[in-house]
Amino acid sequence: MRLSRFWFLMEEEFGSGYAHVLAGSLVLSDYQKTALQALDAGVSPRDVWEAVCDQQDVPASRRLGRDLPPKR
Repeated sequence: MRLSRFWFLMEEEFGSGYAHVLAGSLVLSDYQKTALQALDAGVSPRDVWEAVCDQQDVPASRRLGRDLPPKR
């Protein structure tokens, strides 16, 4: 997962304003770091996203983002 996809999913799930606040304040129990600190430390965006989802109880049906109709 690219970092841009991580931020897309964060903003889609939590809102564009709150996603960045959450990433900077929620300490992920798997890493004992915030999401931003974990990303800066080299943890893959996919692993950070999964840790955020686990900790925030994001259902599996929403972890890949919402279904979008194909572009024509």
